[in-house]
Amino acid sequence: MSILSLLREDLRDFGGYRSARSDECEGSIWLNANESPQPGTAEGTQGLRRYPDPQPPGLRSALARLYGCRDDQLLAGRGSDEAIDLLLRALCPPGAGCAVITTPTFGMYAVCARLHGTRLVDVPLVDGPGGHACDFDTVAAVAQREQARLVFLCSPGNPGGNLLPLPAIAALAQRLRGTGVVVVDEAYIEFAQSDSAVALLDAHHNIAVLRTLSKAHALAGARIGCVVADAMLIAALRRCQAPYPLPQPCVEMALAALESSARAATRERVERAVEERDRLQAAFTALTGIRRVYRSRANFLLVRFEQAQDAYERLLAAGIVVRDMRSVPGLGDALRISIGTPDQNDAVLAALGASAGLARVAPPQADPRDRVLA
Repeated sequence: MSILSLLREDLRDFGGYRSARSDECEGSIWLNANESPQPGTAEGTQGLRRYPDPQPPGLRSALARLYGCRDDQLLAGRGSDEAIDLLLRALCPPGAGCAVITTPTFGMYAVCARLHGTRLVDVPLVDGPGGHACDFDTVAAVAQREQARLVFLCSPGNPGGNLLPLPAIAALAQRLRGTGVVVVDEAYIEFAQSDSAVALLDAHHNIAVLRTLSKAHALAGARIGCVVADAMLIAALRRCQAPYPLPQPCVEMALAALESSARAATRERVERAVEERDRLQAAFTALTGIRRVYRSRANFLLVRFEQAQDAYERLLAAGIVVRDMRSVPGLGDALRISIGTPDQNDAVLAALGASAGLARVAPPQADPRDRVLA
């Protein structure tokens, strides 16, 4: 069965908007897009009078090489957020349809679904001794029962940092073949140092993988992300996308970040972040007053405190801003702490170590299971 059978019926013959950059034409005088005939005079704007290519071939090819897919399997856009919104719009009729999420997880799945009028069904992650785990059998059963067109999985998870096993993702996609798309959000996969679900695409056409340059590549401000999926689904999503989603300066920044020297620097940066994550995790387990530190495969740690408000206030008093997770169901005592530089992480430990009841004890030996190298 073609993946296009999962598209909204009213969009299966939808052509979308054809911008002035959609037509492949050659010429020396371009008067087809109502652009300014002269460059701007403000500093830095001289090269911006033309609309950008909707899907710059150079960027698309560079991202495809980075993620191990074909160019036609990738759609670049404004971070992962746009891809989430496009998938919901393409597969779920407005005010209808169903998507499955597994909380606690990234909040934009629910926000985009709410704005689109898509019904959400939650299959909460199981909070066990090894951290948050996905009950794949229940997810599959619920998705089939509710006729869900989308299942959103975050791996590594946000905020728990848990990595989902690829064989289980593949098995879920197999069970939902012809009925739903399994979306694997891999915003933090570089820090897991593990294989990507992109490797599953050839065997499972109903898997879509979200990737971003925001985290490991230090380009959060450029807002460059992509969805990698079956080429026919990518073509359908492109028809639903805004005409010019990628600002030219952001494209140029992304291309610079994907040069070989910059990618080498990114790998070094990721290695340092992983080392600091493991060091910080061990240090947290050496403090009393902390109920639990979740094993993380991302660039953050989820930490439960006996006195979370006190810890939060002491961090703020030291000028350290962390993510308060206490409004999330089941995480009423938790803070999410991003991995900073060694000095920044030392400041976190100093602020918490000075907190009442947070005395230092000898650090435990690192558990080799916390890191699985690809």
